[in-house]
Amino acid sequence: MPELPEVNALIDFLRPRLIGDFVTRADIAELSLLKTVDPSIDALAGLAITEVARRGRALVIGFDGLSLVCRFARMGWLNWHDTAPSGPTRMGKGPLGMRVTLASGAAFDLIEPGSKKNAAVSLVRDPSEVPALASLGTDALSLTIDELAAALSESTSRIKTVLEDQRIIAGLGNAYTDEILHAAKLSPFATAKTVDPQALHTATHEVLDAARSRLIGLPPGKIKTAKKRGFSVHGRTGETCHVCGETIAEVSFADKSFQYCPGCQTGGRKLSDRRMDRLLK
Repeated sequence: MPELPEVNALIDFLRPRLIGDFVTRADIAELSLLKTVDPSIDALAGLAITEVARRGRALVIGFDGLSLVCRFARMGWLNWHDTAPSGPTRMGKGPLGMRVTLASGAAFDLIEPGSKKNAAVSLVRDPSEVPALASLGTDALSLTIDELAAALSESTSRIKTVLEDQRIIAGLGNAYTDEILHAAKLSPFATAKTVDPQALHTATHEVLDAARSRLIGLPPGKIKTAKKRGFSVHGRTGETCHVCGETIAEVSFADKSFQYCPGCQTGGRKLSDRRMDRLLK
């Protein structure tokens, strides 16, 4: 799922192209994508775009009195067209979820490859009408050490779980929490209240600042590839850690996995991987 650095880079690309332009039409190609009915998506036609912003991991496109809130799913993203495709938007055909055509002649698509359709678009009068946005915690970029310390102090959850909880810290997901924990030399299974807030805060900003620097200025089609190239541990199971030379390990769950370095993060110990443990019995 796109996280804070990718959405920030996307916004940097979109702002000069969208703000001041007008929507000529908005077409839904995947019915499950649209989560609201009032206002109608047709209400966008003729409206000027006044804002392009991020809330957590969501893209928010603002108009006069309305906001289009786009929440990307695991495989979701945005495709940009300098010239809008001339063919009709067909319902239920391929990865296309929604196409917004602009008065300038450009267009952008919200896409989600694969059979699972979990992306969401909401047209609302205020972004806080979207429950997922109303419940967001402090944004990862503005989180202070004191706020982080307070979030960790009473939590008996694993630190990776806390970092991914959007109600506590907004903007992070599976990939960048792997990278932050590696930079902080923390086990993903460490109990949150035992973690040094200063070390975690420093690592969070180092990882996010580096990622944003790598991605800013790239077109949407190149952002995801560049994101993966910058990872130290995430998605690198079996490779060698560039810090300590240990082999990067993985813990797998039913619908996702995360990666870590035993040498940097767990004192050389392998974390329990229940799926693999069952296979080896």
